[in-house]
Amino acid sequence: MGHRPGRVLITQEEIAERVRELGQALSRDYAGKDPLLVGVLKGAVVFLADLMRAADIPLAADFIALSSYGSTTRSSGVVKITADLSISIEDRHVVIVEDIIDSGRTISYLKRNLQTRRPASLRVMALLDKVERREVDVELDYVGFTIPNEFVVGYGLDYHGLYRNLPCIAALEENPSA
Repeated sequence: MGHRPGRVLITQEEIAERVRELGQALSRDYAGKDPLLVGVLKGAVVFLADLMRAADIPLAADFIALSSYGSTTRSSGVVKITADLSISIEDRHVVIVEDIIDSGRTISYLKRNLQTRRPASLRVMALLDKVERREVDVELDYVGFTIPNEFVVGYGLDYHGLYRNLPCIAALEENPSA
């Protein structure tokens, strides 16, 4: 493929510690509220699973899948739901769980869409925030790490479907021998 994971930006240990902290924040902020975590497929699956185990309050989880159309390197900003939630979020305390926020277009669309379904509250948690790439202003309530404008893989993030299983977050680099 010509690309491979390279320099480690965030270690497995750093991720584990930050996810523990985020789980504690959820437990504190949603005590007595039984929140619904909405994982955005496929990238957020690993993060969501660890986050659920790091929280010590009753909570539920569901998934949604989105697709944005455009060239492979740049989104057109047209977002479509390809797999919707299986349960109603009306009057629920909802936390969208995302792997990475870059331009902000997808999460902005998702927030608007879910808000129309009348949740009691709606917040966003992102493992990674690539602030330099932001095109749409969007409020993130919980952020794991802010990262530079590099293509990253690992801990759920992929390149052509590969490398989601890496335990760390690494920069994707060109493989000169490929």
